[in-house]
Amino acid sequence: MTTEVLINVGPDETRVALVEDARVAEIHVQREARHGLVGNIYKGVVRRVLPGIQAAFVDIGLDRTAFLHVGDMVELPGPDAGLPAIGDLLHEGDEVVAQVLKDPLGSKGARLTTQLSLPSRYLVLVPGEHHVGISAKIENEEERTRLRTLLEGLVAECPAAGGVGVIARTAAEGADQSALATDLEFLLRLWTAVMARAGECHHVCLIHGDLPVSMRILRDLLDNHVGRVRIDNEAEYLRVRAFAEDFVPAILPGLELYAGAAPIFDLYGVEDALNRALDRRVPLKCGGYLVIDQTEAMTTIDVNTGSYLGHHDLDETIFKANLEAAAAIAWQLRLRNLGGIVIVDFIDMKNEEHRAQVLRALERELARDPARTHIEPFSSLGLVEMTRKRTRESLGHILCEPCPTCAGRGTIKSIETLCHEVARELQRASRHFDTSRFMVLAAPAVVTHLQECHLLHDGSTRDLQRSIKLQAEPHYPQELFDVVPL
Repeated sequence: MTTEVLINVGPDETRVALVEDARVAEIHVQREARHGLVGNIYKGVVRRVLPGIQAAFVDIGLDRTAFLHVGDMVELPGPDAGLPAIGDLLHEGDEVVAQVLKDPLGSKGARLTTQLSLPSRYLVLVPGEHHVGISAKIENEEERTRLRTLLEGLVAECPAAGGVGVIARTAAEGADQSALATDLEFLLRLWTAVMARAGECHHVCLIHGDLPVSMRILRDLLDNHVGRVRIDNEAEYLRVRAFAEDFVPAILPGLELYAGAAPIFDLYGVEDALNRALDRRVPLKCGGYLVIDQTEAMTTIDVNTGSYLGHHDLDETIFKANLEAAAAIAWQLRLRNLGGIVIVDFIDMKNEEHRAQVLRALERELARDPARTHIEPFSSLGLVEMTRKRTRESLGHILCEPCPTCAGRGTIKSIETLCHEVARELQRASRHFDTSRFMVLAAPAVVTHLQECHLLHDGSTRDLQRSIKLQAEPHYPQELFDVVPL
């Protein structure tokens, strides 16, 4: 698998696309007015302590207070150990240094942890810990032993490393001692600077901000399969090149300034993929389709055969549609960055072996996803429940806003329903206002239906004994109407 990275820099916005085998796998969007906060470290002030849920709300300078649970403050010594009471750790007005685990989402504030960590290219520094860890994605035991031995030696030789833990990231596989030592020295200098800033700051403030998205991609996601990194802005290209010289020198031969005539996101159809990632319906090559609905609680995915009729029996047709859907679902979750609880309603399969193969296909496709996922077997209702780790907002939340007409419901009241509401409002208004005339202002379609139907002339409104004038207001959305006494 070869990976290519396209970086598009516009006014107050940077977009990064990861293309794997000529197919768009991920899209990251960062705007100047709306930076992602994950990884940022703040000095905050505790505003409320809630013993009932073992949590506190912390002011870190955002619109909404952030959420800090006691489980994100202490590491339990064993699986049977209990959590301390939040009131024993925090009180209102206390200052606390915390790091953002999850961006604000919907009506929820950011989620915090006081267990800080600082990542670099190969390592993660974990202050307060005293151990060396190795990423679980490095499966070769010899390589795990080599890295552990190297890191334990580097930590023992460095006095400044006392009281900190070190974790080798997946990118550390194959890295030599010199590269690991350079990374460790950088992280220790950064941690010293963070602590100095925390000591100087005596109010709510940002202590340490994570890298911009273009550099964060190089640090976190790139590996030996990367072919090229193309950037369409010279100033950003020079900044990324300087960063790569220090931290990702292996990328330098493939780093280039894009000067093509077509916009960079037209390559590999990235712009089209981005727009399709906002659609509710996703077509499958076989003729079936997915319906993806994202709510605050969970994401639901419904698989439908659509026009796919197959060539053999019904079971085989359903099985093949579900296999293709499994691959498409894994791709869509990563492309749209959908996280949290995901419920998949595959087309019903009676054959248990078919169910097992579809589940294995879904697991195999999700193995390419850097985000951690967990899949449960088919439930008694034929549903697949899974979770995908969510740290940043989905593409839909970043690029869209609730519809001003339906307020995010996805539907609006029918014209017939609104006409009945107008009739009821007229009855209500006639009891409160001593007037002989009412004027109804509504959207043109509603006024037309009121004129054509007999709703305002039947027995339910005839006893009003009022004159009713209908006036169409082209700027009114369908659900808005006013009843005005004259």
